[in-house]
This record gives sequence, C-alpha cells and structure tokens, in this order.
Amino acid sequence: MVETIFLQISFMIISFFDSTITLIIGSVPLSLTIILPLSARDNSCSLITFFTTGSLRGFLLFIGIDIGTFETKGVLVNLSGDIIHQAFRKHDMIVPQSGWAEHRPNEDWWGDFTYVSNKLITESKCDPKNISAVSASTIGPCMLPLDKEGNPLMNGVLYGVDTRAHKEIDYLNKSIGEEKIMKFNGNVLTSQQVGPKILWLKNNRPEIYAKTSKIVNGTGFINYKLTGNYTIDHFSAAFVSPLYDINKQDWSDELNDGIIDISKLPKLVWTNEIIGKISKSAASQTGLAEGTTVTSGTIDAAAEAISVGVFSAGDMLMMYGSTMFYILVTDKILSDKRLWYSPWLFEGEHSSMGGLATSGTLTHWFKNNFAKELSGDDIFVKLAQEAEKSPPGSKGIVFLPYFSGERTPIHDTNAKGTFFGLDLTHNRADMYRSIFEGIAYGTNHVFDVFKELEASPKNLFSVGGGTKNKVWSHTTSDIIGLNQILRKKTIGASYGDAFLSACTIGELNKNDFNKWNEIEYEIQANLEHKQIYDKGYEVFRDLYENTKHLMKKLNT
Repeated sequence: MVETIFLQISFMIISFFDSTITLIIGSVPLSLTIILPLSARDNSCSLITFFTTGSLRGFLLFIGIDIGTFETKGVLVNLSGDIIHQAFRKHDMIVPQSGWAEHRPNEDWWGDFTYVSNKLITESKCDPKNISAVSASTIGPCMLPLDKEGNPLMNGVLYGVDTRAHKEIDYLNKSIGEEKIMKFNGNVLTSQQVGPKILWLKNNRPEIYAKTSKIVNGTGFINYKLTGNYTIDHFSAAFVSPLYDINKQDWSDELNDGIIDISKLPKLVWTNEIIGKISKSAASQTGLAEGTTVTSGTIDAAAEAISVGVFSAGDMLMMYGSTMFYILVTDKILSDKRLWYSPWLFEGEHSSMGGLATSGTLTHWFKNNFAKELSGDDIFVKLAQEAEKSPPGSKGIVFLPYFSGERTPIHDTNAKGTFFGLDLTHNRADMYRSIFEGIAYGTNHVFDVFKELEASPKNLFSVGGGTKNKVWSHTTSDIIGLNQILRKKTIGASYGDAFLSACTIGELNKNDFNKWNEIEYEIQANLEHKQIYDKGYEVFRDLYENTKHLMKKLNT
C-alpha cells in the first residue's frame, strides 16, 4: 500500500486549464499536471478541496478493460471511483456457419485492448506511471488454442452461443455418465462448457490440436500478452468441464476421457490475485508503464456483477447484454442440472448462474433485417419508441428467443427461435415488443428454478445496455415480479475490473464499494398486466415443450 502523505500548504490558484493548474506557494509559482474526474474538469473548487484536505493517494489510478461480444470498453478511474476517462471500440462477432460464433484473438481481443489502453492514457493525458494496476475481462467461457510461442492457432471459439460441440457433449455424457459429471463438476455438459469444444478441436482440427501448447480463454490470452504468464481464475475455470473438480477446486484428469493433457491448461488463480507485471513488449504496445501490476481479471459477467455491488450471499446480478446472464452469490454450493455452478471470485464463496443464449444479439438481428430504412446512431431508440406503442402481450405474439439454441434452464442446442401467433393485424412494433417479452419469459423460466430451489434473490442488481431500454427493463420486472436496483454508474464490467484491481493491491476492500457507486433508483414491478403476462408465459413454456421434437428434426 502506498504511504499516505498529507499536504498542508498555503497557495493561490492563478490559472486552471484542462488538467494543468498553476499555484503560487509563497512567492514561487508551481505548475502541476494532475488527473481529475470528468465531472471536475470545469470545477476548480474540487482542486481547492484536494489541496487542502487531499493526499497523494488521490493520484492513484486504475484501468479496467472489458472485451464484449460486439464492443470493447475501457475506463480509467481514481481511488474514489471517479471516472477520469472512457474509451470504446467496436468489433464483429464472426459466424462462419450456423451454430458457430468466433472472435479474432489478435484483432478483436488484443488489438482492441491495446487501442483502448492507449486511448485512455493519451486522451486523459495521464502519466502511465500513476496507473497502479490494470485488470481485464472478456466474454466467456471461450476456447483458444495457442502454440508454444503463445500465438493463436485459430479464431477464438465463443461461449454458449457457439454450439458446434453438440456431438462431443453427447459422447462425453454417454462415456462418462451425466450423473458423474454433475457430481464432479457441479454442471451438466452444455454448449457453455469448454471441455467439449476442446474435444471438438481434437476430432475436427487434428492438425491444430497437435500444435496446441496451451488452451486459454479471452482473459487468459490478454493476461499472457501483458505478462507472459498463463492463468485462469477459478470462476472461469469451472466452465472448463469436465476437467475442473469443484470439490478440490483444481484441474483433474479423473473425467478427462482423452480431451487434452491438463498440463496444457493455465495456472489456477483467484480473482483477487496479482498475476504479473506489464512486460517491456506489452508496455510499448499498450502505452502502459513497464512493471505495472496486472491482476487476474475474470469473465465479463462476473466483472459486471462487481460493477454494481454484488458481493454478499443473496445478491444477484442480472446483466442485459448480447446475452442475458444471472449470477447469484451463495454461501454454499448450489448445484442443479438446470443451472451452472462456479466458485465465486473470492476463496470460500460460491455462485449459481443462469443465462440465455441470445438477447441483445436479437435486437441487432432485428434491426439489420427489419429496419433497414432507419439510419443514424439512434436506430434502437426509434425501434424502442415503436415498441412502446404496442400493448403488453404484443397483441398475442409469443416469441421464443432460441436463435442460437438455448442455455439455461433447458440446455437445448437444437432449440429454434419462433414468432408465434402472427396475423395480418401485426406490425413491426408488435414483433419488436414481443422480442423483449420473449426474453423476459426466458428470464422468468430461469428465476422459477431459483424459486424452486428456495434461492430467490434478496437484492436484484441490474446492469447493461438493456437497462436503458424502458420496454425491455420494465417488462422484465413486470413479468418476473421483482424490483431491479440500478446504480448511478452503469458502465459495466470494465468498472468492476478497475475496482477489483484496486482491491487486489490493497488500496480498497469490498466495503468501499457503496462509496464508489451509489444506488440511483429501482425499477418497480408493475403487476397491472400480470394476467396478460401469465397467459403469455404459459404459452411460451408450452410452445417449446410441444415443438422441441420438431426443432431437433430440423437439425438431423
């Protein structure tokens, strides 16, 4: 921890421009360049407060960078959680064929990281030496094979939206046994798990498999590029089923069945561990100072949870993104075939999770195919305004959001998307609204499982782009019957990364978070339309159950 040194000086501010101030101390003019939060750039009073009551710890800065499905976001913050600067970069999700989903590791992961890191530093005009720690998160779970020099051998295979390994899932379930896998890993094998995808690599790309020295996820690839060390946090590792033993919290060969030599898996660490320092090569590419501390990082959803204060048992994250993701912190292992289990970010804590395969991705699909005449940066706003004109229940349309199969709670790679109930009175607004209702029905299906397990959330914290969509967020509360808590800062995973990095080096602890990010308001569940939504949810459930055999037939 950096020693605190308080300043007690007499001074007069004679000029203030951007982040440079000129003081007169005694009779000596002194110019200082400091980094201030964006909110304070036009408020010199904050400078006076700093120099009368502040300390040199106020100069400590932290960077968090999150690589999502369609965009990378980075944030530079100070020790108080003030946002100094933000940076963004968009990229595409590659879909080479149906059921596949990929990113380019050098371009979309490392390329985005270096771009955002440099942008944060240059545009904020901060001294890289003032950055105390950096942490990254990426979409997950992903699978990327590297050669012995650490070079990617193919595109990164993405999380559950990529369903290419369905044959390998069937094989492992039969050869090992579903019950044994469940007991050992706390999870059934689904498209969300990395183990079957490694086996797919072995079966379908033997030339690449033969050259593979390490298997990493997105965060692991970034951390390797930064430090030269191969690591993975326990939360992420639990998704590498069936190679992770939840009871021993370690890699294990017990259920390997020829998937891969576990020596090719990264070193296991907890999320609040330091994994290395910025190398000379990484410094030249990122703009960060050589020797800067790098902390473990994690999967984006877990970092999102931290960004809104999900720490205690009973706290739940609901993340509106390209997918929906739900994380409930628990004080014991809560294992069920319909959900996912993983150790939480800190040793001795646990989490139970659910997630839909597609959500925000569906809004992009709809825009690209049914709103081509709209232009500008506010296309989604215009579509949402249209959707508001459609009544609750979308005039009888029920939508199944299974465009890339489905993850929890049905775990069905064969599931298909459906607009059901269309007639000649329906329009684009009705269809678009039905998408949000269908996603909310899918969310309610997951929450029904938590309720059945007597593990309903005590506090539901929401984050993500969907929280800014009134139709989506309010419809969700109305259908699940729960209020949603929103924090003032809804930056997302990158903000959680920054907080975790500050905690890891000992400058903050969990109890400091409420000062970082206060609660702004709650979305109240409106039960006025409960009868309509209950009927829609019943049709939603029946529609899948009565057509899943037909969905499977399309894939055979």
